[in-house]
Amino acid sequence: MLSSQLHAIADVLPLAGLDRLAEHLPLAWIEEALAATGTASIRRRRLPAEQVVWLVIALALYRHQSMPEVLATLDLALPSASNHAVSKSAVTQARQRLGASPLAQLFGRTARAWSAQDAERHGWKGLSLWAMDGTTFRAPDSTENRAHFGAQAYAGGKVASYPQVRAVSVTALPTHLVSDIAFGQYGQNEMLYAKTLVERIADHSLTVFDRGFLSAEILLGLTMAGTQRHYLIPAKSNTRWEMISGSAEDGLVRMRVSSQARVKAPHLPEHWTARAVRTVSANGKERILLTSLLDRRRFRADDLAQCYRRRWEIETSYRELKQSMLGDALALRSQHPEGIVQEIWGTLLAYNLVRLEMAKAAIQAKVQPTDMSFLRALHILQNEMIWAVGMAPGRLPTHLMRLRIQLQFAIVEKRRGRQCPRIVKARPARYTVRYLSKDLN
Repeated sequence: MLSSQLHAIADVLPLAGLDRLAEHLPLAWIEEALAATGTASIRRRRLPAEQVVWLVIALALYRHQSMPEVLATLDLALPSASNHAVSKSAVTQARQRLGASPLAQLFGRTARAWSAQDAERHGWKGLSLWAMDGTTFRAPDSTENRAHFGAQAYAGGKVASYPQVRAVSVTALPTHLVSDIAFGQYGQNEMLYAKTLVERIADHSLTVFDRGFLSAEILLGLTMAGTQRHYLIPAKSNTRWEMISGSAEDGLVRMRVSSQARVKAPHLPEHWTARAVRTVSANGKERILLTSLLDRRRFRADDLAQCYRRRWEIETSYRELKQSMLGDALALRSQHPEGIVQEIWGTLLAYNLVRLEMAKAAIQAKVQPTDMSFLRALHILQNEMIWAVGMAPGRLPTHLMRLRIQLQFAIVEKRRGRQCPRIVKARPARYTVRYLSKDLN
């Protein structure tokens, strides 16, 4: 009964503007997420749950527009006899009926499937490459958001102007697809979010961490739980170890697991072994990298240094996610915690859809996905989806092919070397201005 009604609704869904992205997000996946969370629409509405899922995703793609404007621009509401526009309150109620659970389940399903696509093409020495790092999202300053998420407190007693959501994510280095994420209250430490993520990292992988995640519980939890799951992380200045073999440039070291860590995780050993590699960054700064990749012949020191440099590209993906997609907005839209959580899941789905389309276009252009401009690709997709709304269905295949060709214009050109020496230019002299005083008496 429910399945037949869902398919009856799907026959009239006006998703022409979203067909390009709907190719990667089948209706069956949306139905599964709605059915699993008990949020599928039984009564026929102008905004059934399937349409609201796409609306939440579209709200992230068109952050500068209001909810009714996005609804009208992409023609997401089902037709009615009165042909009246859907009110803003109806859109808000539809989002509240949907909730955040279907978006969370849909993100998990799509992230696993999309990350597995073209995995062999983007592999590194038989391993998949990932990066784990933390970030924050700003929420509107409402009483509910501040009470639920909290905010940063400074030494002088001041509190941040906006409530903040703390998040830790696992991102694919070759494509910048967000594979997994854990987020919640700002007051919770990043390490607690990271512990839930390391359990779900794929086998036969290398995860690059920021130095803040240097913890035996996290790194050993990664390597001991799966098959061929490795880490690469810079050592801290106060990290101590005992040299076992090799040299100070590239050798095996043994570190002691702290008693505090063993109290929290009794299964940890007293000592753990890692490979320490000394590298020099582009600005001449020395850094020691710790890794579980012990084979010096297969994984050379230069290769490991290059892998760690790629981790810094993940910082640009956070900028794309929080600034490029949000435009000039300082915070997310929702005034309530449930809406913030739903909005974050929708934003992650929208970001991954854009990144996945960029990866497909990069294959045709024979370049790396990271060689393409996210902002330019986002603008192309925004414009093309609006034009596709009024397009005849018979012309959609040609339109979709043309869109992928246009995405190839988003390739970032390599900067040429500096032609002139870096000097400080003299400030141009201004003309003398003579001010005439007036006698007001």
